[in-house]
This record gives sequence, C-alpha cells and structure tokens, in this order.
Amino acid sequence: MQKIKSLMTRQGPRSPQENAGDLSPVENFRIPSKEELREMREQPIDPQAEQEIINSIEEVYFSSDSFDIVQHELEKLPPVLNLQELEEYRDNLKRQQAAVSKKVADLILEKQPSYVKELERVTSLQTNLQLAAVICTNARRHLSFAKEGFTQASLGLLANQRRRQLLTGLLKSLRTIKTLQRTDVRLSEMLEEEDYPGAIQLCLECQKAASTFKHYSCISELNSKLQDTLEQIEEQLDVALSKTCKHFDVTHYTKVQQAYTLLGKTQTAMDQLHMHFTQAIHNTVFQVVLGYVELCAGNADTKFQKMQYKDLCTHITPDSYIPCLTDLCKALWEVMLSYHRTMEWHEEHDKEEAVPVADGNNTASAEESVFDRSYVKKKLEHGLSRIWQDVQLKVKAYLLGTDMSNFKYDDFILVLDIISRLMQVGEEFCGSKSEVLQESIKRQSVNYFKNYHRTRLEELRMFLENEVWEVCPVKSNFNIIQLHEFKFLGQSRSPSVSPSKQASTPCATELSLFEQYHNGGNPFEMQIDNKDDETEDVLASNGYESDELEKGVCQDYDSDSDVPEELKRDYVDEQTGDIPVKSMSRDTLKSRKKSDYSLNKVNVPILTNTTLNVIRLVGKYMQMMNILKPIAFDVIHCMSQLFDYYLYAVYTFFGRNDMQIPSSSVSVPGKEQSIAKQAPVCWYESSGLGLISSRLRTTLNRIQESLIDLEAATESAGSHGTSEERKEKVPSPHLSQLVVLTASETLYGLAERVVATESLVFLAEQFEFLQSHLDTMMPAAKKPFLQQFYSQTISTASELRKPIYWIVAAKAIDYEQMLLLMAGVKWDIKEIMSQHNVYVDVLLKEFEQFNKRLGEVSRLVRIPLPVSNVLWEHCIRLANRTLVEGSSRFLPLPEACWLGCH
Repeated sequence: MQKIKSLMTRQGPRSPQENAGDLSPVENFRIPSKEELREMREQPIDPQAEQEIINSIEEVYFSSDSFDIVQHELEKLPPVLNLQELEEYRDNLKRQQAAVSKKVADLILEKQPSYVKELERVTSLQTNLQLAAVICTNARRHLSFAKEGFTQASLGLLANQRRRQLLTGLLKSLRTIKTLQRTDVRLSEMLEEEDYPGAIQLCLECQKAASTFKHYSCISELNSKLQDTLEQIEEQLDVALSKTCKHFDVTHYTKVQQAYTLLGKTQTAMDQLHMHFTQAIHNTVFQVVLGYVELCAGNADTKFQKMQYKDLCTHITPDSYIPCLTDLCKALWEVMLSYHRTMEWHEEHDKEEAVPVADGNNTASAEESVFDRSYVKKKLEHGLSRIWQDVQLKVKAYLLGTDMSNFKYDDFILVLDIISRLMQVGEEFCGSKSEVLQESIKRQSVNYFKNYHRTRLEELRMFLENEVWEVCPVKSNFNIIQLHEFKFLGQSRSPSVSPSKQASTPCATELSLFEQYHNGGNPFEMQIDNKDDETEDVLASNGYESDELEKGVCQDYDSDSDVPEELKRDYVDEQTGDIPVKSMSRDTLKSRKKSDYSLNKVNVPILTNTTLNVIRLVGKYMQMMNILKPIAFDVIHCMSQLFDYYLYAVYTFFGRNDMQIPSSSVSVPGKEQSIAKQAPVCWYESSGLGLISSRLRTTLNRIQESLIDLEAATESAGSHGTSEERKEKVPSPHLSQLVVLTASETLYGLAERVVATESLVFLAEQFEFLQSHLDTMMPAAKKPFLQQFYSQTISTASELRKPIYWIVAAKAIDYEQMLLLMAGVKWDIKEIMSQHNVYVDVLLKEFEQFNKRLGEVSRLVRIPLPVSNVLWEHCIRLANRTLVEGSSRFLPLPEACWLGCH
C-alpha cells in the first residue's frame, strides 16, 4: 500500500484525461465522461434513496478539511486485492459522489433567490456610499468657509477664558493637596480615640481625593502612605474585634461593625470573629488551668507553658480541682455570654435596617446589604454549635484529666452541680443536649459511684455490726424531706439545674441564665459554704414531745396535750372506733393507757441511727441521680442493694433461731409413751406454718446469692479479691455482742427486735414514698427492674414480723409445761366438772405474765399495734397447737374430738 501511495505521489495529480489514458481498456471503459455525469445528475433519483446513499457515507469524510482521503482509502485496502471487489467498491464511491454532487447542486439552486436579493442590497449600498462622499465634500467646503469667517480676537478671548478656568481648578487642587498632607496627624488621633469608623471614612475620602489628583507627582507618595495607614487601621480593627470575645461592649462593637461596613468587609469580619472566639476559648482555658498548675507546683518552672492543654489538665491537684473547674466555667461563661450578646446586637441591628428602601438608585446596595445580613445571621447560628462544641471538648479534657474516684461525696456532688449548670447553659445557648459532657461525666460518675457504693456498703456492714438497736429519738412530725439530702425534692426546678441551690425569687426561675446575668454576675459564683443552712433539726430529746419528758416515759400520758381528741373522750374501740355506752372514768382511762403497751401514743417513727444513715445515703444517691440521669439505673440498683442488705441483716439477726433445745421424755402413768420436748422452732421448720412466704424466701435467697459474700468468713486472709464477682459482694453481717436475745427477762430481746423490724418497715415506707420520684428518673427500658424491686422486696419488709416475733411468742410461754400438765390429767371422768383443769389456769397465768412483760418492754420502746397483734396471734396459735397436740397424745378419741370441737 505504501508503494502505491508513493507512486501516486511521484506522478502527481493529473487531469482526468491523462489519468484515463493510463488506465487499462477495462478501467477506461468504466470511467464516465462529463456528459454521462451530467446525464446521471439529470436522471430522476428517488429522494429517499439519495438520502440513504448520503447517510451511508462514513462520518470521517465530514470530519475536517485536512482529512487525507487517499490515506484513509489505502489503509482500508485488504492485504490481497480483488479486482472485482475493488470495482464494486469504486462504483459505490462514485454513486456516493454523484449523490453528494446532486445534493450540493440542489442546495445551490435552492439558495439562488437569496443570492440575487443580496446582490441587490450590495448595489444599493454602493449607491449610498457615493452619496455620502458627496455630502462629506460639501461639509468640508462649508467648514472652510466658517473658519475663514472667525477673527483672531474672538478665538484669543476664548483661549484666555479657558486658561483662567484651568488656573482656578489648579488652585483648588493645590488646596486639597495641602489638606491631604495634614490628614496623617488626624488619622493617628482618631485611632487613639478608637474612632475606627471616622478614621476609615477619612482615609477612604483621602484615597478618593488622591486618586483624583494622581497625575501630580507629590500625590503618588501620599497615596501609598494612605494605603499603609488603611492596612494599619484594619489590623487595629481586628485586635478591637478580638476584645469583644471576652467582654462585650455595645458601643465598642457598634464602632467595629460600622468600620467593617465602611470597608465592605462585613462577611470577612464575621469569619474573623468566629476565629477569635475559638482562639479566645483555647487561650482562656489554658491560662486558667496553667495558673492553678503553676500555683500548686510552687515554682517558676516554665515547662508547663509548653505543654498541651490536655496534658496540663493531668497536673491539677485534688485540692485545686473544684476551684479551677469553677473559674474555668466562669471564664467560658464570659465567652459564651459575649457571643450571645453579639447575636442579640445583630438581631436588633437587622430589625432597624429591615425598612424597605424606596429610592431606585440604592436597589443594588440594598440587595447587597440584605445578602450580608443573611450571611451574618447564618454564620452566627452555625457558630453556636461550634462554640459550644469547643467548650465541651475543653471541659471534657479537664474532667477526664483527673481520677475523681477518691473525692469526697460533697466535692463530687459539687462537680456534678457545676457540670449540670454548664449543661443548662449549653441547652439555653444552642439547644444542645451536651452529649460530650454527659458521656465524660458519666464515665467519671460510674467510676466514682462504684467505689463510693462499695465503701458505703462496707460502712453499712460496720454500722449494722455495731448497732445495739435502740430507738433514735426523732420528732413526731419527722419526714425525710426535712433532711438536707432530700431538700432538692421540694424545689420546683429543672432536674438539670443544681440541686443544692434554689432561685431566690419565683420570677428568676422563669428567666434563662443569659437573661438573669445579662448585665453582670456569673451563674457559677455559687456559695458552697452554707450546705446545711435552713436544715431542720429532726432529732428530739427522746422521740416524744410531751412537756414532762423529765418525769419518765411512764408519765407521758399524765398530760392531755399529746392525747388525740377521740381519746380525750371515753375509750374508743380500736377495732371499730365505736364509743361504749358506759363511760369510763379518767383514772380508768389513764390506767388503760399505761397498760396498753403505749398503743395509743403518738406514732413517733421507730428507727435507728443506722436507718437514718441509710436514708441519708439514699438522699445522696438520689442527688447524684437527679443531676446525672444517664447513671440513674446504676444508682437505683445500688439503692436497692442498700435496702437488700439492711433487710438481710435484720432477718439474719432476728429472724433465725439457731438455739438447739435438747429433747426429753415424759412418762405417763399407765402409758408407755414418751413426749419429745419439741421446740417451737421445730414446728416452724417442719410443719410449714407459713411464717415465711415463698416471695420472702425467694427474696432472701436472691439477696444471698447476688450480694452476700459467704466465702469471706471461711477463707484465709491471703485469698481475698481473687474473683471479680466477689468484688461486688459484701460479707454477711454479725450481730453485736451487746445485743442479748436469749434472756427471758427481756422477752428474748423483744425491744431490739421491735426496733430492728419496725425500722425496716419505716425504711420500706420511705422507699414507697420515693417510688414516684425514682420512676420518673429510671429509663423506660429499666423500669421493670424498679417495679420488680418494689413488688418483690419492698413489699416483703412487713412480712418479716411473723418469723421475728414468732420466736418471742414461742419462747416466752412454756408450752411444754402445758403438755406435762395435760399428760397428768385423768380423762376417764364420769361427769363434767364445773371447774376447768389446772393447765388452763397455768396457760392464763402465762398469758398474764406475758402481758405484764410486754408492758415493761413498752416502757423502753413503743410497741405498735401491728406488732402487738402479731405477738398475740402467734401466742394464740401456739397455744391452740399445744392443746391439739396434747389432746391427740393423751385423750381417748371421743374426748379428743370433743375438745377439738370446743
């Protein structure tokens, strides 16, 4: 192919006649002549077929003028040439060429009228140009006549007048230049006065004047100096803008914004402002923390100044932690307050400029002003979250820089208090939920609370093991709300606000923090000294409020001051509340009161010092939970462990009877039968009296498995802490040796049993009172745990009365003696005697003696009506059981049935 192309190149293009002569006879015969081509064009062709031929032409032929058609066709030749195929392909190309030629000819014929019309326009234009040339010739001739008609005097007069005007303008320009030379001093004075808008206005006017007279050589130097002055003003203006980030001043900020408006850099100013706020936050927190670190370090070492802020926070000592955190929040508050006041300034400024402009000439400037205001508004709104995010990250680094697990409770609560107030600031600042702060304080709180709760459980065990179960005297109107730890329950404030402080006025609670401290003050300036102010004294000299306390407990009811109105009347039936028809005398009433186990006394709460400490501890837990709700479930779970451990201790101390009574046999004349001396505890264990319900038994088993470390008493000292699970458990408590439960004179520690059991019931009542508060704090997913705790644990507290008081009722009366007496009775009598048997008298005397001893115990501690009912119920049940036992052993069947029926 290259050879053929080179051959064609050497021969060069020749005319069709020359080329036709070189061809073979066959090829020469196939080349159409001009006449044939003309006939071919004149022959009618189907337009559709013609269009198809044109469409079949390759696109490359229409690509560009520089396209080499020969090269393209030669490249398409196959390696082996076939004459017939080449001729067919050539004929196809000729048909395509003919179709294109015909199409071009048709287009030329189609555009022929337009060509004729355009030619006419060209002819008309030529005629007009000739006419214009004649007019110009005449005009020049007339101008020549006018020039010859003016005199030299009139033209000279006009020239002198023009020269005078030029000199007058020059004098004015010289005076302006003189004024410009003196503006440098005035600009310096205005910058010292911080009159930035005036300085910029003056500088811009000078620049405008200088540009007018720039053709003077003395102005070029002045113009350069003014440009330098303007740049200096912008630098000072940027410094002035940065000052508003810490201490916002309306007048100062107004001047700065006016200055930026004159410069046309309102958007740039806003970008710079956000950069300054970010820098102000970093510099502020760094300087505050650095000051405390250097103060605590006690030396002038400069290594702290080169540290990163995060590393610097790890050098804060526990003593300076809270003061530094307070100052840190104060400084950040000032920055956020400045940003808030900046937004307020722009909102007021936008309202003033929102008046529509009527002048059409200022439409463009008005649109630009609206665009600037919109940009500033969006930038400020977007900056809220950015500023608060920076604040959160700085405070988070400070919080996590110190291990607070060993802080005192009041100190840690104060930290939570400060962070809670800071989160409230963030919510009012930009509506943020402060996830970063919540997560960081949650980490510290969980870490702290685990150690704190572990220590409190150990302290509770120590209190229980040293508790002598005596009544802690409190006033009759005692309520846990009176305790300092529960003061926050009576405050109608948001849970996110500090629980230890209350707003001074009701209207103050309706205002946001930014409105309260708009003109001064700081929400973090809290007084932490008066923690116990206005805390009511809940302790009484002895738990009763009689005026004759010094005369002894037995004389409490000699005065009618504390007797209810219904008791000042005749005796009221405790069960029905009805008044008997026959009245009793006052002496009878007094004796009735003294012998009735103080059942009619004022219901002073029965609780111990340990109970009061547990209640205060619950209040502290709720304070922590009230401030930081994300750990609410952990706190409530720990609160439930406090109650579980208290309940388990009371049951362990007083609900079990481990005394073993040896068995003996009683011989009965005429019968080879022995009576096993069975202790009531055996009846309880074997006969299933239902003293412990399945729910209570399940609760005790759960507490023992999840909370009690049973291996602590048996393991060696070196094996403590080998299991992670045991770290969450507490050893079982032991009853104090000062508490004696085996003495019959004290009814086997009835006073201690009453105090322990009723203090547990009182504690359960306080948990019932707090249920609604705990329910609001508990996460929705964890509420079943709280419901289960109340239904299976709190409600079982009163059920401990049965097993605890059953031991007293079983041991205080000698039921065995009744069995012996019943064994000695002759049951084969012929007639019924009018006098009952001896064992009945003995039983009645036992009851009288028990009643007397109950009265003695009631002088030491008030015996509530439910306790009295349980005691007598146990006594009656045990007596009935003894009678049934004796009748089944010693009576013939008919008499036994008769006795059982009666």
